[in-house]
Amino acid sequence: MRRNSYQMQDHTAEAHLFARRAITALIAVAALMGVLIANLYYLQIEKYQTYQTRSNENRIKVQPVPPNRGIIRDINGNILAANEPSFSLEIIPEAVTDMEWTLSELQLIIDIPDEQVEQFKRIIKYQRRFKSIPIKTKLTENEVAAFSVKQHLFPGVAIEARLNRHYPYTDTMTHVIGYVGKINKRDLNRLEREERIKNYAATRSIGKLGLERFYEEQLHGTTGSEEVEVNHRSRVLRQLSIEEPKPGTDLHLAIAVEMQEQAKKSLRQNRGAIVAMDPRDGAILAMYSNPSYDPNLFVTGISQKDYSLILNSKDKPMLNRTTQGQYPPASTIKPQLALLGLHKKLVTPETTVWDPGYWRFPNVETQRNFRDWKVGGHGWVDLVTAIKQSCDIYFYDLAYRLGIDEISPFISKFGFGDYTGIDIHEEYKATMPSREWKKEKKRQPWYQGDTISIGIGQGYWTATPMQLAMATSVLVNKGDVIEPKVVSATSVDESISLTPIKKRNPVVVNNPKHWDTILDSMYQTVNAIDGTARAAFVDAVYTAAGKTGTAQLFSLGEDEEYDASKINERRRDNAMFVGYAPYDNPSIVIVVAVENAGGGSANAAPVAREMMDLYFSMGLANKRNISTEIINVEETELAEENNGG
Repeated sequence: MRRNSYQMQDHTAEAHLFARRAITALIAVAALMGVLIANLYYLQIEKYQTYQTRSNENRIKVQPVPPNRGIIRDINGNILAANEPSFSLEIIPEAVTDMEWTLSELQLIIDIPDEQVEQFKRIIKYQRRFKSIPIKTKLTENEVAAFSVKQHLFPGVAIEARLNRHYPYTDTMTHVIGYVGKINKRDLNRLEREERIKNYAATRSIGKLGLERFYEEQLHGTTGSEEVEVNHRSRVLRQLSIEEPKPGTDLHLAIAVEMQEQAKKSLRQNRGAIVAMDPRDGAILAMYSNPSYDPNLFVTGISQKDYSLILNSKDKPMLNRTTQGQYPPASTIKPQLALLGLHKKLVTPETTVWDPGYWRFPNVETQRNFRDWKVGGHGWVDLVTAIKQSCDIYFYDLAYRLGIDEISPFISKFGFGDYTGIDIHEEYKATMPSREWKKEKKRQPWYQGDTISIGIGQGYWTATPMQLAMATSVLVNKGDVIEPKVVSATSVDESISLTPIKKRNPVVVNNPKHWDTILDSMYQTVNAIDGTARAAFVDAVYTAAGKTGTAQLFSLGEDEEYDASKINERRRDNAMFVGYAPYDNPSIVIVVAVENAGGGSANAAPVAREMMDLYFSMGLANKRNISTEIINVEETELAEENNGG
């Protein structure tokens, strides 16, 4: 039998092996611990600030807070431009993984026209992707509820409550207030150039026309910010801190809504414009252009259909006729020309001219006749009679004796051919012609026949109703040239500041009595039995003065008679009137231009009467506080202050 054999173990060798393995493992563990500690040190100490910021960004969000836009009110405190709360559906493009799917699914829940979807796609191409962009505004309660139920399916899409601009008087105040619209690429570029882009971080709209544009910086206010805690869906859980935004400045106007509504009513369906101004400080009391349009359509984005209807209308409702309508001033400027004649000592109040019904150049045998509006003429007329009866022959002769080189520079001092300085951008210079103007614009020399037409406010001479109001106020103020202004006061936190009176270089004549002669002739126009505006102001409870005008839009042949029934409606004469009241202490100057309506005495003067009746019945003359601060404006600076829209 074989016996089992046993091999003896080497305990010493095993102990050495274990020791080596243990040391190796210990070194490895120590190395790993060192790496871990080093990494912890790197993350917790060296990169603490970086990762602390990232962590806070995951949990805490700083977002801009839009300021409340300033309110615009009329003289009685009626709100003309307000801020109304509304719900909008907004999308953050950066947070949406599949935009096409999201948009198509949203259309199944909320009625979003394809046109709006396409517009949204265009907008996100130039907007910052992390910025919330509305796809539909003014959601109904049902739409809000329908989306809220399925909101969890649409990351990056949310309903936001915002304040939108609202114009309660719709088309009555459009050409005064203007409107706000969505900020577009052009607006962004302008804001960046002006280094104001940061202040619009939370703003969706900006002033486009009227006061909304001119006073955009004041109306907008200053954007604030808030620190909020959000969840992984970017839903706000709670507010941590806030820097309150500063609301915009409120604007107060001298305009009364009732005056605007009366202007609209008086013009009826006629195209035209009405301007009423306080000659004491240039404040605009009424400013209406017909036809007009509803500015609310533009606030959150107008449809292409609605925009085309407005833009392509042959009546041009977007044209602000009070400051952009360029009308031949016709006989309304005869007082200024008569003043120049007195100033140059070419006529006196007693100087008479024979009016047989036509005028011819002296010592020229074969020529055309320049006709008077009255067949057979007025006979012998002096200066006052020539104005009150609007005798064309008197002013043909005066213009011939003055010449364009005397007329143009003097009449320009009244504000013709230049911006008036009114505080809206949409303004045209119109045309105060001169020898140089015709050479530059028409590439033709100036002819004496051109001057004769200028004598009755025709030919190349055009003016805006705002310029006529300013020029009439110069007569009333006996030479003081005061710029018109729409905003009469501003306020921040209940503190109201009156806007200053802006004056230009005065019109100076060699004898102050000349002003009284001209003003008396305008008084006779309205109050004398044979005055052209007498019929319109019979039994008025106040004493008014003024001048009528009838502007021809095309020339008649020498033997051709004017017959409105045979002329295209848009080529018929314009009716014009300028006036002021009360005569002894004027507080209102009014200009009426009614396109293609016919004679000014029959069709424009009665409109002025209706406006003045309301003005005095409401006691508006005594409601106004007039600033005592006066700013002298250099004429050379005017073009820089107003870009003409």
